[in-house]
Amino acid sequence: MTRKNNAVAHLKDINIRTRTAVKSLRDLTVREKQHLTVEILQVKGLMPLLMKPRNKQRWSADDKAQLTQHLRRLSRISPYLIVLVMPGGFLILPALAWWLDRRRNRIRSGAPA
Repeated sequence: MTRKNNAVAHLKDINIRTRTAVKSLRDLTVREKQHLTVEILQVKGLMPLLMKPRNKQRWSADDKAQLTQHLRRLSRISPYLIVLVMPGGFLILPALAWWLDRRRNRIRSGAPA
């Protein structure tokens, strides 16, 4: 009887762990999707700025500052873009997001989040 109870308890434990992992993965995916959406929306004005020299216009100091800002934003999301263009990359995205999560490293080292 005890062996059967142990087996049932073990299966319940596995079920709880699986549910927790799936919920964690879903939450992670939602958070990273929101982050990417915000970053991509911030890059809207990049193309008109890049086309100024081609249209025989010069970049002002403000234009150069905006270009720098846009390129910094793009550099933050470039790992995501690389992963997405790889075959099967969409399946790797949650793992990449977890790996890039800076808060995870702070929690492990004991620093405030």
